Amino acid sequence: MRLNLIAAILALSFFSSPSFATEYIYRDLIANTVPSAKCESPAKAEKVANRPYKIKKYSKKFCQTQGYGWGLEEITGNGNIACNECTDRKGLQKCYLKDVTVKCKRIKPGTVGMLPGKG
Repeated sequence: MRLNLIAAILALSFFSSPSFATEYIYRDLIANTVPSAKCESPAKAEKVANRPYKIKKYSKKFCQTQGYGWGLEEITGNGNIACNECTDRKGLQKCYLKDVTVKCKRIKPGTVGMLPGKG
């Protein structure tokens, strides 16, 4: 008897969860990363600019600059490497990624009980 009661309560609590009704707002962004801090040889500068850590770090920042609640959903394109020649040193350059595309998401207001008396 108790086992049936506990199973029924668990089933009701599972199916009454508001997490299934969560809706999201999506936004696609295109942005550039920041050039490296120091001048390096062309091969090394391109390698530093194209590191997965740097791509992921700046992709999160792109979404967070949209405002409160925005987060990274996925990185849709890594962009292209662009380099600038250093003015004080010949043969050295600073590289960055141009046109990195990301998809950001945010919980749609009012879908998870944010507004009292609704939902």
